Amino acid sequence: MTQHGPPSLQIRDLRMSFGAKEVLSGIDLDVYPGQFVALVGPSGAGKSTLLRLMNGSHVPTGGSVSVLDTNPARCGRRELQRLRTRIGFVFQQFGLVRRLSALENVLMGSLGSLRLPRYGVASYPRSFREKAITNLERVGLAEERFQRADTLSGGQQQRVAIARTLMQDAEIVLADEPVASLDPRASLSVLTTLRALSAEDGFTVICSLHQVDLALEVSDRVVAVRDGSLLLDSETAATSDEQIRAVYDEAED
Repeated sequence: MTQHGPPSLQIRDLRMSFGAKEVLSGIDLDVYPGQFVALVGPSGAGKSTLLRLMNGSHVPTGGSVSVLDTNPARCGRRELQRLRTRIGFVFQQFGLVRRLSALENVLMGSLGSLRLPRYGVASYPRSFREKAITNLERVGLAEERFQRADTLSGGQQQRVAIARTLMQDAEIVLADEPVASLDPRASLSVLTTLRALSAEDGFTVICSLHQVDLALEVSDRVVAVRDGSLLLDSETAATSDEQIRAVYDEAED
Protein backbone atom coordinates (compact mmCIF):
# COMPACT_ATOMS: atom_id res chain seq x y z
CA MET A 1 0.00 0.00 0.00
CA THR A 2 1.42 3.35 -1.07
CA GLN A 3 1.96 5.68 1.87
CA HIS A 4 2.28 9.45 1.84
CA GLY A 5 3.66 10.54 5.21
CA PRO A 6 1.99 9.92 8.59
CA PRO A 7 -1.64 8.75 8.45
CA SER A 8 -4.43 11.32 8.25
CA LEU A 9 -6.67 8.72 9.87
CA GLN A 10 -5.69 5.89 12.18
CA ILE A 11 -8.23 3.41 13.54
CA ARG A 12 -7.42 0.64 16.00
CA ASP A 13 -9.71 -2.20 17.17
CA LEU A 14 -12.74 0.03 16.59
CA ARG A 15 -16.01 -1.32 17.93
CA MET A 16 -19.47 0.20 17.89
CA SER A 17 -22.75 -1.09 19.30
CA PHE A 18 -26.21 0.39 19.48
CA GLY A 19 -27.79 -1.36 22.42
CA ALA A 20 -27.33 -5.09 21.92
CA LYS A 21 -26.62 -4.71 18.21
CA GLU A 22 -22.95 -4.72 17.28
CA VAL A 23 -22.45 -2.58 14.16
CA LEU A 24 -18.64 -2.55 13.91
CA SER A 25 -16.16 -5.02 15.36
CA GLY A 26 -12.37 -4.84 15.47
CA ILE A 27 -11.76 -2.37 12.63
CA ASP A 28 -8.11 -1.45 11.98
CA LEU A 29 -7.41 1.10 9.25
CA ASP A 30 -4.81 3.67 8.24
CA VAL A 31 -5.54 6.28 5.57
CA TYR A 32 -2.81 8.55 4.25
CA PRO A 33 -2.85 12.17 3.00
CA GLY A 34 -4.12 12.58 -0.55
CA GLN A 35 -5.62 9.11 -0.89
CA PHE A 36 -9.05 8.64 -2.45
CA VAL A 37 -10.54 5.69 -0.60
CA ALA A 38 -13.75 4.01 -1.73
CA LEU A 39 -15.62 2.45 1.19
CA VAL A 40 -17.84 -0.33 -0.11
CA GLY A 41 -19.98 -3.13 1.27
CA PRO A 42 -23.57 -4.37 1.45
CA SER A 43 -26.34 -2.22 2.91
CA GLY A 44 -26.17 -2.30 6.70
CA ALA A 45 -22.48 -3.19 6.70
CA GLY A 46 -21.60 -0.23 8.94
CA LYS A 47 -20.17 2.19 6.37
CA SER A 48 -22.15 5.25 7.48
CA THR A 49 -21.47 4.51 11.14
CA LEU A 50 -17.76 4.28 10.39
CA LEU A 51 -17.78 7.70 8.70
CA ARG A 52 -19.63 9.26 11.63
CA LEU A 53 -17.11 7.86 14.07
CA MET A 54 -14.41 9.58 12.03
CA ASN A 55 -15.89 13.05 12.55
CA GLY A 56 -17.02 12.53 16.13
CA SER A 57 -20.75 12.27 15.48
CA HIS A 58 -20.67 8.94 17.32
CA VAL A 59 -18.53 7.85 20.26
CA PRO A 60 -17.18 4.31 19.84
CA THR A 61 -17.99 1.49 22.20
CA GLY A 62 -14.35 0.46 22.14
CA GLY A 63 -11.07 1.01 20.36
CA SER A 64 -9.85 4.35 19.06
CA VAL A 65 -10.05 6.80 16.16
CA SER A 66 -7.33 9.36 15.48
CA VAL A 67 -8.14 11.99 12.85
CA LEU A 68 -5.42 14.49 12.05
CA ASP A 69 -3.69 13.42 15.29
CA THR A 70 -6.85 14.05 17.32
CA ASN A 71 -9.25 11.56 18.93
CA PRO A 72 -12.76 13.01 18.36
CA ALA A 73 -14.19 10.99 21.25
CA ARG A 74 -11.90 12.79 23.71
CA CYS A 75 -12.59 16.29 22.42
CA GLY A 76 -14.53 18.92 24.31
CA ARG A 77 -17.21 20.81 22.38
CA ARG A 78 -14.95 23.60 21.16
CA GLU A 79 -12.08 21.30 20.30
CA LEU A 80 -14.46 19.09 18.32
CA GLN A 81 -15.77 22.14 16.47
CA ARG A 82 -12.22 23.13 15.54
CA LEU A 83 -11.48 19.60 14.34
CA ARG A 84 -14.61 19.57 12.19
CA THR A 85 -13.49 22.71 10.38
CA ARG A 86 -10.67 20.49 9.06
CA ILE A 87 -13.03 17.66 8.09
CA GLY A 88 -15.48 18.19 5.25
CA PHE A 89 -18.64 16.08 5.00
CA VAL A 90 -20.60 15.53 1.78
CA PHE A 91 -24.07 14.10 2.34
CA GLN A 92 -26.26 11.90 0.17
CA GLN A 93 -29.07 14.48 0.17
CA PHE A 94 -26.71 17.42 -0.40
CA GLY A 95 -27.49 19.30 2.85
CA LEU A 96 -28.17 22.60 1.07
CA VAL A 97 -30.57 25.34 2.12
CA ARG A 98 -32.93 25.07 -0.81
CA ARG A 99 -34.22 28.64 -0.81
CA LEU A 100 -30.73 30.18 -0.84
CA SER A 101 -28.58 30.73 -3.90
CA ALA A 102 -25.73 28.43 -4.83
CA LEU A 103 -23.29 31.17 -3.85
CA GLU A 104 -24.72 31.66 -0.38
CA ASN A 105 -24.79 27.91 0.23
CA VAL A 106 -21.10 27.77 -0.65
CA LEU A 107 -20.34 30.72 1.62
CA MET A 108 -21.92 28.82 4.52
CA GLY A 109 -18.93 26.51 4.38
CA SER A 110 -16.84 29.33 5.84
CA LEU A 111 -19.02 29.93 8.91
CA GLY A 112 -16.65 27.90 11.10
CA SER A 113 -14.01 30.60 10.63
CA LEU A 114 -16.35 33.56 11.29
CA ARG A 115 -17.45 34.76 14.70
CA LEU A 116 -20.89 36.16 13.92
CA PRO A 117 -23.86 34.72 12.01
CA ARG A 118 -24.22 35.96 8.42
CA TYR A 119 -27.40 36.86 6.57
CA GLY A 120 -27.12 37.28 2.82
CA VAL A 121 -24.15 37.19 0.47
CA ALA A 122 -23.22 40.84 1.12
CA SER A 123 -22.69 40.14 4.84
CA TYR A 124 -19.61 38.02 4.10
CA PRO A 125 -16.18 39.63 3.68
CA ARG A 126 -15.22 40.31 0.08
CA SER A 127 -12.36 37.82 0.21
CA PHE A 128 -14.81 35.09 1.21
CA ARG A 129 -17.18 35.99 -1.63
CA GLU A 130 -14.32 35.85 -4.11
CA LYS A 131 -13.18 32.50 -2.76
CA ALA A 132 -16.73 31.12 -3.00
CA ILE A 133 -17.02 32.18 -6.65
CA THR A 134 -13.65 30.60 -7.38
CA ASN A 135 -14.79 27.35 -5.78
CA LEU A 136 -17.98 27.37 -7.84
CA GLU A 137 -15.82 27.86 -10.93
CA ARG A 138 -13.77 24.83 -9.91
CA VAL A 139 -16.89 22.64 -9.90
CA GLY A 140 -18.20 24.16 -13.13
CA LEU A 141 -21.04 26.25 -11.68
CA ALA A 142 -19.85 29.88 -11.72
CA GLU A 143 -22.69 30.92 -14.05
CA GLU A 144 -25.30 29.35 -11.76
CA ARG A 145 -24.07 31.10 -8.61
CA PHE A 146 -27.18 33.24 -8.17
CA GLN A 147 -29.68 30.44 -8.81
CA ARG A 148 -31.66 29.05 -5.90
CA ALA A 149 -30.37 25.67 -4.87
CA ASP A 150 -33.75 24.04 -5.44
CA THR A 151 -33.70 25.04 -9.14
CA LEU A 152 -30.50 23.10 -9.77
CA SER A 153 -30.28 19.47 -10.87
CA GLY A 154 -29.23 16.84 -8.38
CA GLY A 155 -25.74 16.66 -9.83
CA GLN A 156 -25.40 20.45 -9.71
CA GLN A 157 -26.58 20.52 -6.09
CA GLN A 158 -23.95 17.97 -5.11
CA ARG A 159 -21.31 20.07 -6.87
CA VAL A 160 -22.45 23.06 -4.81
CA ALA A 161 -22.06 20.91 -1.69
CA ILE A 162 -18.51 20.03 -2.75
CA ALA A 163 -17.71 23.71 -3.38
CA ARG A 164 -19.04 24.47 0.11
CA THR A 165 -16.65 21.90 1.55
CA LEU A 166 -13.78 23.55 -0.34
CA MET A 167 -14.45 26.74 1.65
CA GLN A 168 -13.22 24.90 4.75
CA ASP A 169 -9.85 24.08 3.22
CA ALA A 170 -10.58 20.65 4.67
CA GLU A 171 -7.74 18.17 5.01
CA ILE A 172 -10.12 15.20 4.95
CA VAL A 173 -13.43 14.95 3.10
CA LEU A 174 -15.90 12.26 4.18
CA ALA A 175 -18.61 11.51 1.63
CA ASP A 176 -21.56 9.30 2.57
CA GLU A 177 -23.14 7.81 -0.56
CA PRO A 178 -22.81 11.20 -2.32
CA VAL A 179 -24.21 9.99 -5.65
CA ALA A 180 -26.87 7.52 -4.47
CA SER A 181 -29.70 9.71 -5.78
CA LEU A 182 -28.06 10.64 -9.10
CA ASP A 183 -28.17 9.05 -12.54
CA PRO A 184 -25.04 7.25 -13.78
CA ARG A 185 -23.75 10.15 -15.89
CA ALA A 186 -24.16 12.71 -13.10
CA SER A 187 -22.67 10.26 -10.58
CA LEU A 188 -19.50 9.81 -12.60
CA SER A 189 -19.22 13.56 -13.19
CA VAL A 190 -19.54 14.40 -9.50
CA LEU A 191 -17.03 11.76 -8.40
CA THR A 192 -14.45 12.61 -11.05
CA THR A 193 -14.75 16.25 -10.01
CA LEU A 194 -14.15 15.32 -6.37
CA ARG A 195 -11.23 13.11 -7.39
CA ALA A 196 -9.65 15.91 -9.45
CA LEU A 197 -10.02 18.43 -6.63
CA SER A 198 -8.47 15.97 -4.18
CA ALA A 199 -5.50 15.52 -6.49
CA GLU A 200 -5.10 19.28 -7.00
CA ASP A 201 -5.41 20.28 -3.35
CA GLY A 202 -3.98 17.18 -1.69
CA PHE A 203 -6.87 16.45 0.65
CA THR A 204 -7.87 12.92 1.62
CA VAL A 205 -11.24 11.51 0.54
CA ILE A 206 -13.07 8.61 2.18
CA CYS A 207 -16.20 7.98 0.14
CA SER A 208 -18.81 5.31 0.81
CA LEU A 209 -20.38 4.00 -2.37
CA HIS A 210 -22.81 1.26 -3.30
CA GLN A 211 -21.95 1.52 -7.01
CA VAL A 212 -18.93 -0.77 -7.17
CA ASP A 213 -18.12 0.11 -10.79
CA LEU A 214 -17.80 3.77 -9.83
CA ALA A 215 -15.71 2.90 -6.79
CA LEU A 216 -13.25 1.05 -8.99
CA GLU A 217 -13.16 3.83 -11.57
CA VAL A 218 -12.48 6.84 -9.33
CA SER A 219 -10.61 5.52 -6.28
CA ASP A 220 -7.00 4.56 -5.73
CA ARG A 221 -7.85 2.30 -2.79
CA VAL A 222 -10.81 0.06 -1.94
CA VAL A 223 -11.85 -0.75 1.62
CA ALA A 224 -14.73 -3.17 2.06
CA VAL A 225 -16.81 -3.69 5.20
CA ARG A 226 -19.26 -6.54 5.73
CA ASP A 227 -21.16 -7.46 8.86
CA GLY A 228 -19.21 -4.81 10.76
CA SER A 229 -15.78 -6.25 9.93
CA LEU A 230 -13.07 -5.13 7.55
CA LEU A 231 -13.07 -7.66 4.72
CA LEU A 232 -10.85 -6.07 2.07
CA ASP A 233 -8.24 -3.31 1.92
CA SER A 234 -6.26 -3.03 -1.30
CA GLU A 235 -5.09 -0.65 -3.97
CA THR A 236 -7.78 -0.36 -6.61
CA ALA A 237 -5.49 -1.40 -9.44
CA ALA A 238 -4.72 -4.63 -7.60
CA THR A 239 -8.32 -5.44 -6.66
CA SER A 240 -9.84 -8.32 -8.62
CA ASP A 241 -13.44 -8.85 -9.64
CA GLU A 242 -13.41 -12.01 -7.56
CA GLN A 243 -12.47 -10.07 -4.42
CA ILE A 244 -15.29 -7.60 -5.00
CA ARG A 245 -17.83 -10.34 -5.70
CA ALA A 246 -16.84 -12.08 -2.48
CA VAL A 247 -17.78 -8.97 -0.49
CA TYR A 248 -21.36 -9.18 -1.76
CA ASP A 249 -21.91 -12.81 -2.72
CA GLU A 250 -21.10 -14.13 0.73
CA ALA A 251 -23.31 -11.47 2.29
CA GLU A 252 -26.28 -12.87 0.34
CA ASP A 253 -25.72 -16.51 1.36
